[in-house]
This record gives sequence, structure tokens and C-alpha cells, in this order.
Amino acid sequence: MDILQDTAAALGKRIKAGEVTAVEACEAVLERIRQRDQELNCYITVDEEGALARAEEVQRQLEAGRLTGPLAGVPVAIKDNMNTKGMETTCASRILKGFVPSFTAEAVGNLEKAGAVIIGKTNMDEFAMGSTTETSYFGPVKNPWNTAHVPGGSSGGSAAAVAAGECFYALGSDTGGSIRQPASFCGVVGMKPTYGAVSRYGLIAYGSSLDQIGPLSKDVTDCAMILEAIVSHDKKDSTSVALTETDYTSALTDDVRGLRIGIPKDYFGEGLDPLVKASVLQAVELLAKRGAVVEEFELSLVQYAIPAYYVIACAEASSNLERFDGVKYGYRAKGAEDLHQMYKRTRSEGFGREVRRRIMLGSFVLSSGYYDAYYLKALRTKALIRQAFDRAFAKYDVIIGPAAPTTAPKLGESLEDPIQMYLGDIYTVSVNLAGLPGICVPCGKDHRGLPIGMQIIGDCFEEKKLIRTAYTYECAAKEGGSHE
Repeated sequence: MDILQDTAAALGKRIKAGEVTAVEACEAVLERIRQRDQELNCYITVDEEGALARAEEVQRQLEAGRLTGPLAGVPVAIKDNMNTKGMETTCASRILKGFVPSFTAEAVGNLEKAGAVIIGKTNMDEFAMGSTTETSYFGPVKNPWNTAHVPGGSSGGSAAAVAAGECFYALGSDTGGSIRQPASFCGVVGMKPTYGAVSRYGLIAYGSSLDQIGPLSKDVTDCAMILEAIVSHDKKDSTSVALTETDYTSALTDDVRGLRIGIPKDYFGEGLDPLVKASVLQAVELLAKRGAVVEEFELSLVQYAIPAYYVIACAEASSNLERFDGVKYGYRAKGAEDLHQMYKRTRSEGFGREVRRRIMLGSFVLSSGYYDAYYLKALRTKALIRQAFDRAFAKYDVIIGPAAPTTAPKLGESLEDPIQMYLGDIYTVSVNLAGLPGICVPCGKDHRGLPIGMQIIGDCFEEKKLIRTAYTYECAAKEGGSHE
């Protein structure tokens, strides 16, 4: 059996049983990267030597009985905005080219403790700013289903790598949909956990009140296993929450009887591709047949989510990115006559167009005279959106809708019209503004064979309900054949 066909869970079992070694799994992934990545551009850094050495070490620990977890020996890819000690971390930006961190992000460290083998760092939109993974300094990523199309963003490299078999699972980060939307475009499972569930220590910040690390995987079982490995309370992160229940794999039950599902009418109106709408509603129908109670409702405030999100995210980005100035690390412009000229040249040359646009927008909304008119108003809107979700979760266990209004657009289309790119996040940004968990599962394909994703949203720290719903749908789709 081809190793690359395995899910992370299946491969972990085979490694533990001695049918496959961690080194063989690592070599299979590296061979696939050699075959496909020149075309797809999923990776910025592939640490071939380090990955093989780590695989050998993990294999020894497995044989000695020191590693027993389900992910031990399974190759993983890490989005290039998470620090990895001794391995270049660039955020897909010229300004951080050559930066090698002295410490590892907490979530990545948790995977290493579980015995994961890190293959390398995946391509992304520069500083996670974009919805297509085309703003990278290292060139765009291509969708494995059709290389004329984008993989989504900003975790497009991670999603595409999982879809193409260039890793068994990956970590991404989600600020406004950056895990769920590329999961939808690439036909994989992607989860944004509740804000505070996964430590952000070592994640290079874009929007600190919105960012969250999460898994991208081949199926829901893998997603639950990875989540179990990365969730932890971290004293180094003041937003980290100490959770008592983190046995997410216990939620892998094919049973949604009595589960109350809310379908927001606002998510199924104008701008939604009819094929996407039909696929999501067909998926909901499968859950209803399994005993879920489905009801439509008005979520409200959806039209205000995009402007509120971009005001807050850009304001936080302008603050977070001021540390990149060419003084201590990363790129430094040559030929500057004084310190201020060096700052200006370094930032102008080091940051790409989209990052500069968002820094300027953020600086504008935080400036004197505009702070109250834009930033404070956006914060009030954020609070109202959270209240709207609170009202919804008083009635429903989960909310289901599309992850994106269309399937993956063609390369170059979104960059020509940034507003259109921003509007592509309409179904995902509210989840980040409210700090909620969301999961995207594949629920069909369009007439061109491009994947469609269904988004399931839950209340804070209700990841188990999302996993149960997603797993039940996955089982129903496999039985009915409608997944394809």
C-alpha cells in the first residue's frame, strides 16, 4: 500500500505496528515534494537533512517505548509564520529572509513532544495578509486540483501540501479565515480553534486579538488528533486558557440525533455561487437524515463583519509590524545615510504591496481624528457580532454555512481587485471577531472539479460538537457517495 495514501492516524498506527518506519514515511514525503513542489510551490524551506535525522531519532524512541502517541513518526509541515529553532522563518517576506529563530513556537513544540517529524516551512501570503497565497515574496502557491487556480490563503501552502500528499498534515494560522478558506479550496479539513485554546507564543503576529493556530488534515479524525496534541495552557501567552477537557478524539462519534443546527439566511443570499449553496445544503440534508434538527434563522450584522474585521486587523498589523525595521534582524536596505532613511528604505523594500497597504490603512484608522470614527466603531461592532452569536448559540448547538462564496478563483484574478479578495472572507471573519471555533470539511466539487467546503461554527470551547458534527457528515458522505 502506498504510504502517501494513508491519513496521519493510519500512518501512525502502521509505524507503531512496525509495518512502516518513520524514516520510510519521511522519505516518501520528501520524494513527493521533489516530484511536485517545483510546480505547486507549497514550501519555502524543506529541511531534508534535519527531517531524516529527526525521523531516525523518533524511530529509536518508538522502538524503546518512549514515544507512544498516535502522531509519533508522522511527517508534518509548518506554516512559515511560526518560529522553528534553527530553521529559517520568513513569513513569506523579504524583510525576514534569512531570519533563524532561537526558539520554537509552543504549538510546534507540542507536536515535537508528540513525536512529529517536521518536513519544512510552508508558503503563505506575506505576513498572513491575503486570501490567495499570491502575495508571498517567494511566489504564488498553486492549487493541486487545478494549477491555474489559487489554493486560498493565507495558509495556502499548508492546505495545498496536505492535498498534494507533500505532508500528512500541517499547521496553519487563521486571522479571518486563513485555515478554513484554503481548506475549502483544496478539499481538506481545516479547523480554527477557539481563541486562547492554542498558544500563540512563537506565532509571528498579524492581528493579535484574532490570530489562532490550527490544523489542516486529510480527515476529521486526523484533525481531532492534532488538536489534542497542540492544545495546552501556556504561561508565556497571556491569552492562553487552561482547559479541563481536551480529549477531542472522544467526539469522533457518528451520531447527531437531537443536535440543533442553525442555518443563517444571511449566509445564503446574494454573492453565493449556486453550486456552493446547493452542495452545503445537501450536506446539511444528510445531517438532518441522521437525526439533527435543522432550522433557518437571521444572524444579522453579517454585512458589517468585513469592514469591522479589516479596520481591527489592519490597526493591529500596523502596530505589530513596526518591529521590523532592519535594526536587529532580517533585511536591511543598503546605502542609507542616516537611521530614519534606513528605516524607510528597509520597510519600503522589505514589505510587499499588500502588507504596505494594510499597514497604511491601520496607521490611518489609529491616527488622531480617525481613531473614534473607525477603530472604536469597529470594536463596538465586534462586540455586537459576539452578542448576535451568543443569541444564536442559546438556540443552536452549531451553525452551518459555506466557508467561501465561490470555489478557488484563477491565479491573478483576486490581486487585480483587492476589495473582491477581502469580500471573499465574508463567511469566515465573524468567527475570529467573536473568538469562536470553526471547522471546514469538503462537501462536494464544482463542474470544474474544484472542491467546495462546508463551515461548521460552534460556541467558545465547543470543539467537540464541531468534531462530532463534521465526523458524522464525513461518515454519511462516504456511505452515500455524495462527498465526491
